[in-house]
Amino acid sequence: MRLTSTSFENNDPIPERCAFGIPDQAKHMQLGQNLSPQLSWSGVPDEAKSLVLLCIDPDVPSIADDVNQEGTIIPHDLPRAKFAHWGLVDLPPGDGSLAEGACSRGVTHGGKDNPPGPAGTRQALNDYTNFLAGDPDMGGDYFGYDGPCPPWNDERLHHYHFTLIALKMAHCDVDGKFTVTDIERAIEGQVVAEARLVGTYTLNPDVG
Repeated sequence: MRLTSTSFENNDPIPERCAFGIPDQAKHMQLGQNLSPQLSWSGVPDEAKSLVLLCIDPDVPSIADDVNQEGTIIPHDLPRAKFAHWGLVDLPPGDGSLAEGACSRGVTHGGKDNPPGPAGTRQALNDYTNFLAGDPDMGGDYFGYDGPCPPWNDERLHHYHFTLIALKMAHCDVDGKFTVTDIERAIEGQVVAEARLVGTYTLNPDVG
């Protein structure tokens, strides 16, 4: 099984147009176009009954005290945690694709309640829901894709793992306001095959 994109090559930078936050010389960061990237997949096994698409950043600081704080840096060797940017379930099996911007265009303050996506699919809450909780301007339920916005003072280059997973089951057993963690639990023992595409991103001008 293979997962590719015309928006970026494997292990290359994700374009700013696909990011939640983009560099700003005065403020370090401003909101971006937040377009979901183009994705294509092929070689899906015949036994697959549905597909799941996830996007996870495993490079998020495990301690948030210094995130985006003037006069501080987040050291490269700080322990890291995962941050879910996208969870899409019940994609039909077989070769397919998503156009750039098909599932997200722009940053929606308070989150997208009903993000666009292929007919019959469902999308998870991403981790901006927790990260922005309590923010009077941005807090809310963030469903679907919301792209990269790593801390602008982080010494580490962030990696975004887009993973397509072929399943033995026709429908992922999640419901309501489900999360990527809920998806991961529901598909245990149901995986037929996986394909991965990795993009990188940073808001730190000193990180290449």
